[in-house]
Amino acid sequence: MNLMLTVVTITAALSALLATISFWLPLTNPDYEKLSPYECGFDPLGSARLPFSLRFFLVAILFLLFDLEIALLLPLPWADQLVSPTNTLAWATLVLLLLTLGLIYEWTQGGLEWAE
Repeated sequence: MNLMLTVVTITAALSALLATISFWLPLTNPDYEKLSPYECGFDPLGSARLPFSLRFFLVAILFLLFDLEIALLLPLPWADQLVSPTNTLAWATLVLLLLTLGLIYEWTQGGLEWAE
């Protein structure tokens, strides 16, 4: 117990010390050059704070969803070693069917079109 208390005390003290140093150490003198966006040595052409398209986030979420689907279905070939492989196959088919129906719905609603 004494060793654990010592380790926690040293960790907390070191974290507090480093956090305090990180607030006082850097010199922050922002000027126009530091606040302007960097574009490979050229003068900035416009604002760097333009919002992203919502369609970009939709496609990114769909990519993550289907990427996770592959991760969930990866152990499926080893399912024939289970007691009831038909049960596992039925659940995998249900997951694939649900994701396929979701993709068809997005496709028919025009959610995957970049141009409007």
